[in-house]
Amino acid sequence: MPATCVFGAQWGDEGKGKIIDAMARDADVIVRYQGGANAGHTVIAGGAKHVLHLIPSGILHPGKLNVIGNGVAVDPLKFLEEVDGLRARGVRVDGTNLRLAGNAHVIFEHHKRIDQAGERWRGDGRIGTTGRGIGPCYADKASRTGLRVSDMLDPQRFRQRLQAALAEKNAQLTAVHGESALSLDEQLARYTGLGEKLRPFVGDTAAEVRRAFKDGRRVLFEGAQGAMLDIDHGTYPFVTSSNTGSDGVAAGAGFPAKWIQNVVGIAKAYCTRVGEGPFPSEDHGADGVRIREAGNEYGATTGRPRRCGWFDVLAMRYSLELNGADGWIMTNLDVLDGFEQIKVATSYEVGGRHHDEWPGALTNLADVKVRYESAPGWLADTTKVRRYADLPARARSYVEWIERLVGVPIVMLSVGPDRDQIVPRESTLGRATALSAGV
Repeated sequence: MPATCVFGAQWGDEGKGKIIDAMARDADVIVRYQGGANAGHTVIAGGAKHVLHLIPSGILHPGKLNVIGNGVAVDPLKFLEEVDGLRARGVRVDGTNLRLAGNAHVIFEHHKRIDQAGERWRGDGRIGTTGRGIGPCYADKASRTGLRVSDMLDPQRFRQRLQAALAEKNAQLTAVHGESALSLDEQLARYTGLGEKLRPFVGDTAAEVRRAFKDGRRVLFEGAQGAMLDIDHGTYPFVTSSNTGSDGVAAGAGFPAKWIQNVVGIAKAYCTRVGEGPFPSEDHGADGVRIREAGNEYGATTGRPRRCGWFDVLAMRYSLELNGADGWIMTNLDVLDGFEQIKVATSYEVGGRHHDEWPGALTNLADVKVRYESAPGWLADTTKVRRYADLPARARSYVEWIERLVGVPIVMLSVGPDRDQIVPRESTLGRATALSAGV
């Protein structure tokens, strides 16, 4: 594994949590490098369900170092709530196995208030954010007015910088959004106390991760959200506020891109999306509902029902190429067990023009007409299968068909939510380097 990046290759919610949990067993250091508490990784271990929002999935494995990098937008309340929840379940969490970047930007109450008010103002043009303040926090980072974790640990600096921030944010809240102003003294007292609770976890995580790598320790970078939500390369403006794939590691963890030897994408055997924005292969009929119910497609963080549809070859090829994936993992194959026919989006038509590649330059993907091809379903239970050869013949045909269409090796399948519901695979396109990552 020496250094591996695992990222979501669709619109998020691809089942990354379970896969990263499985890969973490063979890693020494697990690093989260972007996103905020709007992400949710669900891991089912020993019959217990763990939903992790900020803390890396490796926390469930003893002896691992887990790192929240500088590229993550950190809500101190959510961080400490998650720590307390894990401890209540008997999971050891302290400053020796969980580290927090001192230069990670902090989400404050004013970020959440502005996020929620801004969505109300947008009306039909709303983005569909979770209202958790991630976007406004990243906006402050870009405008160089944000506060970082280390600022909370320096009382004099913290007062000066929070006072300057609230002068602007209170004006925005009151004059633009008609909201009440926030009290500097109340916010200062609240977040100073939170900062002291964060202190045992805080350090120079970029240096710590680089040192671990140079010492020969195996490093696993876990992405949140999905490639199609990338701030630069996703379906803008319906995207998240960070670089979600392998392109986010260097900036979000302070780790040189050239040191990453292995990049692995994760995607469902179909597609889902939460919130607003383009979703060309969405199924608005009964099949979309069937996928949602069979796959329990509701957000781990928000509980929102996910929009559901068919596997999109164009979007998948785009995201895997963009991130330089060596191989990818297909999750939720079992969700399709009951379908007689399974559709796959294989090309688009836009304004009378045929597209075999993702039309990234289009400003309005709502005009896309999707062309589908179909494969016969297998109508059999795959949840107990652990060897690829034991899958139904039609299930294997579907997997190998998708692999040929995408052109990147599928190195593993997931056939259920539990840790052990994994089917390793040697790809027909050749043994991908992803297999060296402990999968």
